[in-house]
Amino acid sequence: MNFIVIGCGRVGAELAMRLYSSGHNVVVVDQNESSFNRINPDFRGRTVAGEALREDVLERAGIHSADGLAAVTNSDTLNAVVSHAARTVYNIPIVVCRNYDPRMRKQQEAFGLQLVSSTAWGAQRTEELLTNVTSRAIFSAGNGEVEIYELVIPAGCAGRSWFDLCGSAAGALPVAITRAGRAILPTPDLKFEAGDLLNVSATFDGIKSLRVSLGFEEEK
Repeated sequence: MNFIVIGCGRVGAELAMRLYSSGHNVVVVDQNESSFNRINPDFRGRTVAGEALREDVLERAGIHSADGLAAVTNSDTLNAVVSHAARTVYNIPIVVCRNYDPRMRKQQEAFGLQLVSSTAWGAQRTEELLTNVTSRAIFSAGNGEVEIYELVIPAGCAGRSWFDLCGSAAGALPVAITRAGRAILPTPDLKFEAGDLLNVSATFDGIKSLRVSLGFEEEK
């Protein structure tokens, strides 16, 4: 596939190399030519120096044949404008926009863009690692608003069902139970066994409520 990466900071350089290593054709655009020095020397994609808002720069980058574009500069305004143009003017099917400042997320979301907010997600993930020792997130959707968590069912919950223990846990839904190495789809009346590995789709508030229901922490 043909990808364009707008911005060659730390994120852009890493992304470009990852895409290239996966076998894709990659073009990196940055107005500062020296920024390309951040890319791994093994990178064999193309680089285009110039202002990403200029049509001729985007055309040199191959905008008309691109399958996807990621705008990952440290300017939320630039990322939003380029992403919006890529999607609505050039009809690129896959467009990802970086959110650098969490205070700008609402403005970017107004464009209906697929956002990745490394700052907001990183802060939330760090909080979880610091405060949640009884469960861990194994998949994150969007910018961490919903995640899939992995929890071990404690002995005190054996013989009870999801409905018994977690029916009142708003913002949490069971995804799978792994028992004796085999995954099964949970039903409302399925009884937990001690040591079951429970995968739950939940919001941040939902997983906190669920931990209370399972007895991992006290309600505050």
